[in-house]
Amino acid sequence: MRYGKFLGVVVLLFVSLGCLGQNLLGKNISLEVNRQRLDNVLEILSNKGDFYFSYNSNIIKKDSLVTVNARNKTVKEILSLLFNTAYEFRESGNYIIIRRAPIRMTIVTNKAVTEERIYAVSGHVYDEQSGTAINEASVYEKRQLVSALTDPEGFFKLKLKSSKASTATLTISKEFYEDTSIVIQPRHSQELTITMMPVDREQDRVIISPEDYLLTDSVQEIKPIDTINNIVKRDSIKVERTGMGRFLLSAKQKVQSLNLKKFFTTRPFQFSFVPGLGSHGRMGGQVVNNFSLNALGGYTAGTNGMEIGGLFNINKNEVKYFQAAGLFNAVGGEVKGVQIAGINNMVLDSVKAFQAAGVNNVVKGNFTGFQVAGVYNHVTDSVKGVQVSGVGNFSRKKVSGVQIAGVLNFSNKEINGVQISGVFNYTKKLKGVQFGLINICDTSEGYSIGLINIVLKGYHKLSFSTNEVLNVNAAFKTGNAKLYSILMAGVNVSDSAKVYSFGYGLGSELALNKRKSLTLNPELSSQYLYLGSWNYTNILNKFQLNLHVKLNKYVSFFAGPSFNVYISDQSTAISGYRFPVPPSGYNTYKFSDQVKGWFGWNAGINFF
Repeated sequence: MRYGKFLGVVVLLFVSLGCLGQNLLGKNISLEVNRQRLDNVLEILSNKGDFYFSYNSNIIKKDSLVTVNARNKTVKEILSLLFNTAYEFRESGNYIIIRRAPIRMTIVTNKAVTEERIYAVSGHVYDEQSGTAINEASVYEKRQLVSALTDPEGFFKLKLKSSKASTATLTISKEFYEDTSIVIQPRHSQELTITMMPVDREQDRVIISPEDYLLTDSVQEIKPIDTINNIVKRDSIKVERTGMGRFLLSAKQKVQSLNLKKFFTTRPFQFSFVPGLGSHGRMGGQVVNNFSLNALGGYTAGTNGMEIGGLFNINKNEVKYFQAAGLFNAVGGEVKGVQIAGINNMVLDSVKAFQAAGVNNVVKGNFTGFQVAGVYNHVTDSVKGVQVSGVGNFSRKKVSGVQIAGVLNFSNKEINGVQISGVFNYTKKLKGVQFGLINICDTSEGYSIGLINIVLKGYHKLSFSTNEVLNVNAAFKTGNAKLYSILMAGVNVSDSAKVYSFGYGLGSELALNKRKSLTLNPELSSQYLYLGSWNYTNILNKFQLNLHVKLNKYVSFFAGPSFNVYISDQSTAISGYRFPVPPSGYNTYKFSDQVKGWFGWNAGINFF
């Protein structure tokens, strides 16, 4: 009895394992249909087997009528009745994928009897599914770097050097087709016929899902399949799309670059006169060289060493460690080391280098290093290092380092360092120092030093005050509490002691309590006093220490002492204007014949 029970458990276990191990194509299903559309039949089969079908709509005639009478047949047997031997079926998860069976065909139609030092390989390339000729397919031999493009009839011809190897391999590549490799016998001229299988593109794929069975036409449910032949789109010809790439590279070179986006090789040396005319011929764009010399210009996959171009260098991928050109360098990948151009450097990836150009440098990725240009530096991402230009520097994101420009510096996100320009500096967030005529930022944790300093979310005050020299003063104070600039103008309203002034100053706000309702503001300023004639120099320098009392967010009063240093070469009074300065009653300290000082006072009101 015990053995009987044990034997029963074992039998049940094996039956269960057999059921679990049964694949989708091995499921037994009965199917009877008479002159039904193929897509409806596949949906019926999908519902009966509880799985998905996936196929390319270009290879199956969905509206063809089929008749099937199958009892207790496997799914694979039923599919074999529906499709001929040109199709294959494979499983992926709960999907059965229907596709054309890959057939590779190489036919030698003519072979010379005698061996030759240089032999020709020619032939035609066709679409395996449609049988049509494939135009602009790349046919190449990897070791000799010899290539050709097929013509509209699918014809190609290569001339290869004989080698000691017993075989040679041709590779055929075309965008949207699977690569095909053909092994040939070297040292003999021969003619081939080659077929290529189109890539199974996601947009052409149809998904049939198991649903409640309906004999009539039903709506297909389209679902993404991450595991089935998804095509990842990669931009393999970035540098070819630049202005110089479009102008200097031929259409055939661009087509070959698209076809051979998966093939790259290395060589120690290359020489070219112009792109396509050099030691690597038409395959130059697929070769990374240790040393590259281009008489006028070159087009390579990259440089791992040194590259020199009389006029230009065009590289699809990475360049390191030295590149120089008389006019320009265009690089699709990363640059490391040194890059020098007479006019322009264009890098579509990141740069970790010293980069110099007579006119401008353009970097589409991050920049790390030292960048100098006669006119303009442009970095689309972040900068870590130094930018120097005659006119302007631009960084779309963060700058960690120094920007120096004759006219303007622009950091769209943040500057953590120094901006120095002759006219204008801008950053969204300042963590450092700005030196310029006009400095603008959104927020500031640093210092802006210039004639006009604007912090949009910072310190803004409109101030009116009076002192011992000028009874009416107006000032605009902008920046942050650490350091703000002061643009000022004043007048002494009087019939007999008129004074007009304008000047600039710097100040800082020191909080005396937590609410910052009581602050101490030291300010240093310098202003010109007009006392009736522009022929005299009258400069009043003031250091004042004001105590501010804030009534509310928008209004505060201030007052405090000041120490004044007055520099003047005016020796006589002009009618209607004040002379001397300061007015009588103030004890002065004489530093020289034209310099004197005194203690004064200041009081006023701030708005905003």
